[in-house]
Amino acid sequence: MPPQPPSPRTAPVRTAHDRTPPGVPGFSALLPYWPVTLAALLGWFLDAFDQTTLLFTMPDIAHDLGCSLAALGSVLMAQAVGRALGNAGWGWLADRFGRKPAFMLGVLWFSVFTALTGLSHSLLMLMVVQFMGGIGFGGTWTASATLLMESVPERLRPMASALMMSGYELGYLVAAAAQALILPHYGWRVLFFIGLLPALLSFFIRLCVSESPAWRHVRQDRSEAGKAKTGTTGKPRRTPLSWTPSALQAVLFMTFLEFQKAAIYTFYPTVLRGTHHLDPQQVFWPVSLYCVGSFLGKLLCGVVATRLGNTRVMLCALGLSAAMIWPFLCAPDWPLLLGSAFVMGMAASGIFALVPDWLAERFPAAQRSFGMGLSYAIGSLGQGVASKLIPYLGRTPATLPLVAVGLVLSSSAAAAVTLLYRPPLAEEDGSEEVSAPSGW
Repeated sequence: MPPQPPSPRTAPVRTAHDRTPPGVPGFSALLPYWPVTLAALLGWFLDAFDQTTLLFTMPDIAHDLGCSLAALGSVLMAQAVGRALGNAGWGWLADRFGRKPAFMLGVLWFSVFTALTGLSHSLLMLMVVQFMGGIGFGGTWTASATLLMESVPERLRPMASALMMSGYELGYLVAAAAQALILPHYGWRVLFFIGLLPALLSFFIRLCVSESPAWRHVRQDRSEAGKAKTGTTGKPRRTPLSWTPSALQAVLFMTFLEFQKAAIYTFYPTVLRGTHHLDPQQVFWPVSLYCVGSFLGKLLCGVVATRLGNTRVMLCALGLSAAMIWPFLCAPDWPLLLGSAFVMGMAASGIFALVPDWLAERFPAAQRSFGMGLSYAIGSLGQGVASKLIPYLGRTPATLPLVAVGLVLSSSAAAAVTLLYRPPLAEEDGSEEVSAPSGW
């Protein structure tokens, strides 16, 4: 078990006990917290493998089920709605029953429904299964991100956040390799059966990961308050979410960011196969460079944010994403396509390295998991809208990437404007405020 630092009763996420040496810490400072960091990384890795397998196999699924890509956009929308419910619902579960059990349940949930995707033989069944799987996807992120942000010291949170979110690129890369090796020989269903393996992660979480100190103290405080008032401990009640300016900013920003994310990469494998006429083996190379760039970009963002702050780094990433979107989707030659995939990965995915830390700042511990989950939930609806809108407007291989380019540019601008707003961040007890986020 990792050493557990004491956690103040009334401190927000930014003021947890810091055991790191003075100065700017390195990634080695996370070693005392390796179980929770590794569990969060693996959770996002396995989530990404299962989720992106659907993106790689959409042309094959459409062929076998006799439907169009626009119809499969409805499947992606159903998954997004499920993720929204999972983000919010699991946030409530994590605040009420603990981050650790909610994390374990999320892993088991999405593993089962990913495997069931391989048994789908109709569009309706695929929509239902992906909707249910989406609930697990959203729940896993909400519980693991909150658990990690509450388990490591303040100065390590940007790097812990970066490591966790880099798991997505590792999962994306492994899914790309799996589709190149398995898809041509065994078909798309086998890829989804592999998705049952993440259930093993729940055993590691159960044995090696400790519950969040912040959640334990919130539960104890509520229990003591209830006992003082009624003479009995009873069950701790969840504090209703306060719609502060910082909470509203979190929801709005995640909506634009998830919309941008969907416009960038949801149909990227489809564009490579349909517009650029690449086979599954050739698709592996630009996707791999995108994943490598994403992994390095997230680590870089985590390190740079400890010096410049979250907001400045996120604004730079949004600007670079907007600048690279045309060559990323429409480059006329192979070297430019590969190079832009690497740079786009660094920028568009790098920004997500800082999202858990940025969101955690905007909610007190008693509301944190639900607030973070709800922000991601509403953002997931933005992703679902983009997943449905892009194939509807871009009905041909020639127009599909152009529609995506336009939507990325507009959503990037909206996200940047939202990020520039500097609301006060409420303190844990609700009585004090600081004038600006620590990300500035």
